[in-house]
Amino acid sequence: MSPLLRFGTSSWTYPAWQGLVYHHGYPATRASTKLLAEYACWPLFRTVGIDSFFYAPPTVAMLAGYAAALPTGFPCVSKVWNRITARTFDSPREKARRGERNPDWLNAGLFADEVLGPMREHFADHLGPLVFEFQSIGKHDGVSVDDFVQALDRFFSALPDGVPYAVEVRNPEFLSPPYFAVLRDHGVAHVFNSWTRMPPVGEQLLLHDSVTAGFVVARALLRPGRTYAQAVDAFAPYDHIQDASSALRQDLAALARTAINLRIPAYVIANNRAEGCAPLTVVAVAELLLDDGPSPGLGEP
Repeated sequence: MSPLLRFGTSSWTYPAWQGLVYHHGYPATRASTKLLAEYACWPLFRTVGIDSFFYAPPTVAMLAGYAAALPTGFPCVSKVWNRITARTFDSPREKARRGERNPDWLNAGLFADEVLGPMREHFADHLGPLVFEFQSIGKHDGVSVDDFVQALDRFFSALPDGVPYAVEVRNPEFLSPPYFAVLRDHGVAHVFNSWTRMPPVGEQLLLHDSVTAGFVVARALLRPGRTYAQAVDAFAPYDHIQDASSALRQDLAALARTAINLRIPAYVIANNRAEGCAPLTVVAVAELLLDDGPSPGLGEP
């Protein structure tokens, strides 16, 4: 495999992967760092998605534990605390404030203090793309494409340079020339995501100038049209492929080839809810790349 390609999964705390990724049995709880250490030994894994940072900023103890479990130079694709990206409070953890406007939306100072600062100090050797995930913003919130783009411009203008930032949106209308332009201006990657109400990864890749940074990130989360709850009910405990998607695999392989042709790193993250078993989705995409070789016409700037 090209050294530019970094495959991984969206989280790693799945004891049902025993016999596939893990050689030992682990309890369902309190084994996160042990699982992570063994995860990082799997031949195709060269990154990992840390989803838990979306719900609360990482603690020093958590960062130290993860850093100790990972080999040197193993970068992580970490989601950013949703206090920074949620337009309104909608988490079950914020029941008392649900539906209220979040005053910390795109608060650069809060991000620098609570997220970036600790990660730079205690997790620098594993600091890969930091993903700002913006869940679907409803029309009632009054955020137009221009409003969103201008807010992103102000936010990234206030952040330190030299950090691999990435933006994931769940509003297909945001995939516009101004959106890609502002990301490119700040060297921020667009996250090519497979999600319920988003166009497929391949369609996003074909949009003009959708590669906006010196690296690319893809997150295969759900097949378009399927909800998260439906996937959880259908696929748990995630120990085998249950709904293989040739289209999704081909799209991820095309994105990987694009990165290779552009000579930039590609972080390709698979989720259990995409096909039923994220490690086997990674294997399937890797096999496509090994068997097919580069496709002509892909990777043009």
